[in-house]
Amino acid sequence: MVKKQQTTSDDNKAEPPLGSSVKDSAQQIWLAGLGAFSRVQEEGSKVFEALTKEGQAIQRRTQEAAGEKMAEASSKMTNMASDIQSKAGQQWDKLENIFEERVAKALNKLGVPSARDVEALTARIDELNQSLQEMSSKAPAAKTTAKTATKRAASPAAKRPAARPAE
Repeated sequence: MVKKQQTTSDDNKAEPPLGSSVKDSAQQIWLAGLGAFSRVQEEGSKVFEALTKEGQAIQRRTQEAAGEKMAEASSKMTNMASDIQSKAGQQWDKLENIFEERVAKALNKLGVPSARDVEALTARIDELNQSLQEMSSKAPAAKTTAKTATKRAASPAAKRPAARPAE
């Protein structure tokens, strides 16, 4: 049994070198952490500024893309609105025409002349007025010719002595 204890005592002697290596590894990790911390302190502001610039560039690109999308959406909405307005306008025009036709039929049944009838009558009145004016401008010339002819006929008779009655 003594031998077994000796092997354990040999194992105990081996532990200090393992503990020493663990201690050395822990020391190295600690030093690496301190080095990283020191470097971050030195270069941290530079890294922060670089990250800020990158963030600003990304933000600009994102805003530009969003602006383009908004312009595109606005354009599509404007086109859709104008199409809808056009279609609605066409429907209102159809409705207005139907209404006008029905009112015209009702007025026609009541004997009220339509706008076309009034326009036709106005045109006919204008034609008649023009014809009347043409006739009236020719009539004074005919009257003056008739008056001069009667004057001529009357003047030779005035020069002749009147016929004496037979005794």
